[in-house]
Amino acid sequence: MKIIILGAGQVGSGLVEYLVNENNEITLVDENYEKLQAIKNRFDIKVVQGYASYPATLRNSDADNADLLVAVTDSDEINMLACQLGYSLFKIPQKIARILNHDYVAEKDLLFNDNAIPVDNIIAPENLVMQEIVKLIEYPGVTQLAEFAGGRLCMTSVKAYYGGAIVGSPLGNLSKYTNNAIVKVVAIYRQDKLININENTVIEAGDEVFFIAAKGHVRLMTSTLQKLEPPYRRIMIVGGGNIARNLALNICSKYSVKLIETNSKNASVLADEFDKTSVEVFCSDPSDQNFLTEEHVDMMDLVISVTDNDETNIMSALLAKKQGAKKAIVLIQKYAYINLLSNNAIDIYISPGDATISALLTNIRRNGITNVKTLKHRLAEGLEIKLTGDYNHSNVIGRYVKDIKLPLGISICAVARGDEMLIPDDKTMLQNNDTVVFFVSEKKNIRDLIKLTSPKATFFSSRTSKSS
Repeated sequence: MKIIILGAGQVGSGLVEYLVNENNEITLVDENYEKLQAIKNRFDIKVVQGYASYPATLRNSDADNADLLVAVTDSDEINMLACQLGYSLFKIPQKIARILNHDYVAEKDLLFNDNAIPVDNIIAPENLVMQEIVKLIEYPGVTQLAEFAGGRLCMTSVKAYYGGAIVGSPLGNLSKYTNNAIVKVVAIYRQDKLININENTVIEAGDEVFFIAAKGHVRLMTSTLQKLEPPYRRIMIVGGGNIARNLALNICSKYSVKLIETNSKNASVLADEFDKTSVEVFCSDPSDQNFLTEEHVDMMDLVISVTDNDETNIMSALLAKKQGAKKAIVLIQKYAYINLLSNNAIDIYISPGDATISALLTNIRRNGITNVKTLKHRLAEGLEIKLTGDYNHSNVIGRYVKDIKLPLGISICAVARGDEMLIPDDKTMLQNNDTVVFFVSEKKNIRDLIKLTSPKATFFSSRTSKSS
């Protein structure tokens, strides 16, 4: 597939890293020559320096022959205009734009269609971040949660601590504590390194354990890895932007919420909006220790820092934790900060870039791929594939799991078959229309997985001949 990516920032460059090994011809466009050269030195791609919304720039990027345009510059207006040009001048079949401004997103149904602004898919990072945080609030103790099979299966990360039933025991004992629950440990990171696992692997305190579970069994599985935390009740949100506002609106019926905003005018607007809800709005500096003491931050089950400033988010969360807040979730834009702060001082980091790339990959990848989630800050991936075909036209359908030779670093986690959810064993046979969830630790081998699970070409030609 011929793909043009507009914008060489964190998302654009991250997207290149995912797609370059998957039989794609990629052209990356940016105004900044140094950014382009740095990425070109790492990957075999074409780069074009220029303004993303100029027809000449798109023409130099071979837009006439492109299959897909992905506009992820820092400007919504440039992204939208580039998609318009891609449609009007170059007839690019699929156009995706990242849209940051909430006003545009709120009008998406009227704005983004072939009769208005021809964007086929919009990616709204603020909405994605808010949705991710809501899921994490629902499952205390979980550090990452990705939904598959329409939300019926969850791939989840939990830190193992003494007090969890399985900690200090081999994985083969897990069934003693989970009975017939739909759960499976799919990966263990020990001191940030992936280890090989089998039924004799002993889970150690400090391990980061990824497991897949039916949605209703996530809490049970979490309890085997750490002492189960009670549901959150009191939550403090730092920030008054769209993420903070929408998050407060989303959770205020279930939780006691305090919202901290530094801007007095914005705080007043928010106070009026939340007047008839349980949300308390305060205008204050979230790093003011006296304020935190007065508002009993030590009683907070969770502090969520989601301003547009990484430093403010980090410092407010650290101070809240120091003064007794039980858990903290922090929004981080710059990846360098995540690496610097990987000492458990903050419990959960949320990256808008990760959420955006997951959504983009879900829209970009084809061949039956229906959902993609980046995991462990892009070191791994959860992948959902819908199988189609029959025994004669597929390399996996009608085969037992034990007979399927998966690429290195890829494992089958679970299967959704109609209303049934399965944790497959060696004797499980994959069927047409199965939705299969994979854990991927070697992203470079996704191309081989796609080739393995895609219907053979003759499957399509035989269907075509019948319909004709």
